[in-house]
Amino acid sequence: MARWEPDARERLVRAALDLFSEQGYENTAVAQIAERAGLTKSTFFRHFRDKREVLFGGQEVLAELMVGAIADTPAGAGPLVAVEAALVATAKTFTDERRAHGPQRLAVIEGNDELRERAALKMVGFAIAMTDALKRRGVPELEAAVAAELGVLAFDRGYGHWLEAGGDFGEIARRTLRDVREAVASLQRAE
Repeated sequence: MARWEPDARERLVRAALDLFSEQGYENTAVAQIAERAGLTKSTFFRHFRDKREVLFGGQEVLAELMVGAIADTPAGAGPLVAVEAALVATAKTFTDERRAHGPQRLAVIEGNDELRERAALKMVGFAIAMTDALKRRGVPELEAAVAAELGVLAFDRGYGHWLEAGGDFGEIARRTLRDVREAVASLQRAE
C-alpha cells in the first residue's frame, strides 16, 4: 500500500488490532503497527500519541459531546433527562467502522490489566465530565454524581448492546438508560 493513501488512520487501527490480537498488546511495537499498515512510524505519531490511543482515541470528543448536550438541555429538565441527552449526543460517533472494530478492540482490552484499568479510567472521566456539567446547571453534587454514574452505566451497557445488534446508538442509549432507571426503581421497591 502506498504511504500517501488517505485512509492512513483506518489502516493503522486495523494493523494495530490485528497485531494486538495475534501477538498481544505488550508484544506489539509502534514500528510493527506502522510497517503492517504500510506506513512510517512518524505517520503513526501524527495520528496517535501512543499505541493505547488506537484503542482509546476519541475520549475527549465523547466527553465534549456529553458536556455540550447537558449544557444545551432546557433549563427545567431534570438531571437524568440531561444525561440522556448527553448519551444521545454521542451517537454520531458510533459508525459502522467503529462497530466493525469493537469486538476485537474489547477482546484486546479484556486481555490486558493495564488496558482494563485505562478503560475504567475512561468511564470515570465521563462520569466526572457529566457530574461537573450537571453541577453547572445547579444540580446538587450528590444528585449530579448519581445521575452521571447511572449515565455511565447506561453508556457502557448500551455500547455492548450496540456492538451485538448495531442500529442507532442514540436509541439504544435511551432504552438502556430507561432500563437502568427501572432497575433503580425496582431496588427501591424491594426495600
